[in-house]
Amino acid sequence: MRDHVVAVDIGTGSARAGVFTARGALLAKSEHPILMNRPQENHAEHSSEDIWAAVCAAVRNAVKASGVGPASIAAIGFDATCSLVARDRDGRPLTVSTGGEDRFDTIVWLDHRALAEADVCTATRHPVLEYSGHFMSPEMEMPKLMWLKKNLPQSWARAGYFFDLADFVTWKATGSLARSRSTLTAKWNYLAHEEPGWQADFLAVIGLEDLRERGGLPEDSVPVGQSLGMLTAEAAEALGLDRQCHVGAGMIDAYAGALGTLGSHAGNPEALERRLALIAGTSSCVVAFSRGRKCSAGMWGPYYEAVFPGIWLVEAGQSATGALLDHIVRMHAAGGEPTAALHDRIIRRIAELRAAEGDAFAGRIQVLPDFHGNRSPLADPHAVGVISGLTLDASFDGLCRLYWRTGIGIALGLRHILERMRDYGYVPDTLHVAGGHVKNAMLMELYSDVTGCKVVVPDMNEAVLLGTAMAASVSCGLHKTLAAAGAAMYPGGYERLPDESRKALYDRDYRRFLAMYRHRAELDSME
Repeated sequence: MRDHVVAVDIGTGSARAGVFTARGALLAKSEHPILMNRPQENHAEHSSEDIWAAVCAAVRNAVKASGVGPASIAAIGFDATCSLVARDRDGRPLTVSTGGEDRFDTIVWLDHRALAEADVCTATRHPVLEYSGHFMSPEMEMPKLMWLKKNLPQSWARAGYFFDLADFVTWKATGSLARSRSTLTAKWNYLAHEEPGWQADFLAVIGLEDLRERGGLPEDSVPVGQSLGMLTAEAAEALGLDRQCHVGAGMIDAYAGALGTLGSHAGNPEALERRLALIAGTSSCVVAFSRGRKCSAGMWGPYYEAVFPGIWLVEAGQSATGALLDHIVRMHAAGGEPTAALHDRIIRRIAELRAAEGDAFAGRIQVLPDFHGNRSPLADPHAVGVISGLTLDASFDGLCRLYWRTGIGIALGLRHILERMRDYGYVPDTLHVAGGHVKNAMLMELYSDVTGCKVVVPDMNEAVLLGTAMAASVSCGLHKTLAAAGAAMYPGGYERLPDESRKALYDRDYRRFLAMYRHRAELDSME
C-alpha cells in the first residue's frame, strides 16, 4: 500500500530527504552536502548536477534507513532555495560564472552580484513592484537574469531553459517543464491573480523581453499540492524509487516551512491570520497569510496562492541571523570556528554572567544586525551593520557580551518587522518558530520577550521537510487538501509566553535601536 511520502529540502549547503507516514511521522532522514563556488565577492554558485546527485544520495539513504520499500512511496516533493538554474537548448548545464565553467550553472539565492540591476528594477516603479514590497531584491531572479544577459551574453545566446531551483528538480524528476506557482509568484514577478500572469511590459522595460523564449517559461503556473506526473525511469533509478511515484509541484523552502508550522490552522483562515511562521537559520524568514490583499512596502509580496488556494502570502526577512552570530564568533579574538559546541559554551556562559550582573550585563553595547543588508522592513540591500559600545576587552567574556547583544539586535530587528506589519493591517500575536534557532535557547527567549509574542515550537523541528511532505501527500491523494494534510500531519508543539517583567527593558532597547538607524542614515548622508 502506498501510504508514505518522501520530502526533499534543498538548502544552501546540503540536500536533505525525509520519509514520512500519512500521519506526519518522520521515519528517517538523510543529508548530503552541496558544493558552492565563491569566485569573487558577492558571487555564489552551485552546480545543478551536483545538487541533483546530492538529492539522489539523500533520498536513497533516507529510504533505506526508513525500512520502507519503493512500493510504499506514493509521492515525492521538493522545496528549495530561490536559486537560478540555467540550461542550454539541449538541457545541459550553462555557465553563470565569470570563470566560464559550464558546471557552475546556478546562481545561489544569497548571491548579490545583481545589486545594480535590482536598483534599476526598483527605479522603474512599475505596478508589478506593488507585489514585491515596491522594491526589487538582488536575491530575486529578474536582477540575476539581467546581470546574466549583460555580463555573459554568450550564455544568454545559448540559453534554452531557466529554472527556479525547485522547478529544476521537478523537471529532472519528471521531464515536465511546468513551473510552480510558489516559485513564480515569489521570485519571478509573476502575478498569479491576473491573466496573463507574466507582465510583458515589465519584462520589456528591464530588457528581458526575450526571457520567456530563452527560458522555456510556460504561460501558466501549477498550484502547491498538484502532481506534475510520475517519475521518469531514469529519475526513479537514480532516486532508488519506482515509476509509480507522483512528483508534487515544487515550493520555496521558507514557504514549505510555513506550511509545516501553520498548516494545521489552514482550515481556519481567521486564526491563520494571527499567526506567523518564523523560519530561522542562516537567515530568517517571516511568513504571514491573509484572506485579502494587504498592500505593504519593505516586504516581499503579497503573493497570491504561493501556498494556500485563495490566500495571499507576505514574506519579510533578515538576511543574516545565524550567519551573523557565526560571524561574530569567527571575527572575535576569543572566538574561532563557530561550531555547535562553541555556540553552546558561549550561551551557557552568558547565562552565568546574566545571573551575576543582572540587566546591566553588556547594556551599553548596541548592534544593528544589517551585516548583509536589510531585507525587511527597510528593503535596503546596501545597508551595513553597526556596533556601538566596544572596548579593548578581547576576552571570552567579552565575546559573550557581544554575542548576547547581537542576539538582542536580531530580536529587535524581528520586532521592527512585526511593528511594520501591524502598520499594514496584519495582526500577529503568535510566532511559530522552526529551523536551527530552535536549538539556541538564548534566541528563543529573546524572540518571545523582545517581541511580546507567544512563541510556539513544534515537537518535531523539521518544519520545512514536513511542509513539503504535506504538499506531496496531497499530490498523490493521501489527503484531499493542504488544510486536511496540515490537520493530519502537524505534530503539535509547546508554547512560551513573554516575560512581562522584561518589557520595559526591551522597550528601551528598541528605542535605542531605532535611534541607531537614524544615526546611521545621518552619517551616510554626510558629504
